[in-house]
Amino acid sequence: MTTAARLATTDGTIPELTFRVTGAEPDPVAAVPTLRFALELARSGGGPVRAVSLTVMLRIDVLRREHPADTHAALAELFGLPEEWHRSMRPLAWTQATVHVPSFTDRTTVPFPVACGTDPELAVTKYLRAAKEGTVPLGFLFNGTFFYEHAGTGGGAPALRAAAIPWSAEAGYDLPAGLWHSLVERYHGGSPWLRLPRETYDRLDAFRARNVLGSADDAVRALLDRSGAP
Repeated sequence: MTTAARLATTDGTIPELTFRVTGAEPDPVAAVPTLRFALELARSGGGPVRAVSLTVMLRIDVLRREHPADTHAALAELFGLPEEWHRSMRPLAWTQATVHVPSFTDRTTVPFPVACGTDPELAVTKYLRAAKEGTVPLGFLFNGTFFYEHAGTGGGAPALRAAAIPWSAEAGYDLPAGLWHSLVERYHGGSPWLRLPRETYDRLDAFRARNVLGSADDAVRALLDRSGAP
């Protein structure tokens, strides 16, 4: 799905920009799990584009995905019971960042890196963990300013002008769910991070020592067994 950034003009001198997401791949050199999306910008009409300051808002369009029964329990914390989803489900905001696009004439592609946090308290992380198969529908919203050449009158030198990109400019992309899982697995293996306040960690470590347990994992397992949790 692509939507043009249509700008009001009567003489066709302002370029029209369209946006498309053409792919996603893991960033091989990032220090944290990062997906690198390919943003394609295309120009029609007007003069060449000299620069774009582009704000990109990324969100998960949860309403565009089917949610099988085995994910309902994991999604209940986010959206409640399935019979409530028609009013409780809303797009999940993932990130927002500014991308600087260099000069181009007709078409260009720039990377849009998105860090894949694994904080289990984040709604996006909870959703992506539950979505193990199929694709995850993403929505990209665009806003910003671009600068373009405007032909001078009477054969004069081209002038540099600016125009706005409205939030109505958007694009969609279906992210393979397995890509997120494999990327997080590559960085963290089978040991996702669990953030604990210092006081809680100290109590856990004291429990471990008091019960002669070898690791924090052993301590957590012992507490889960005591509670009867599956």
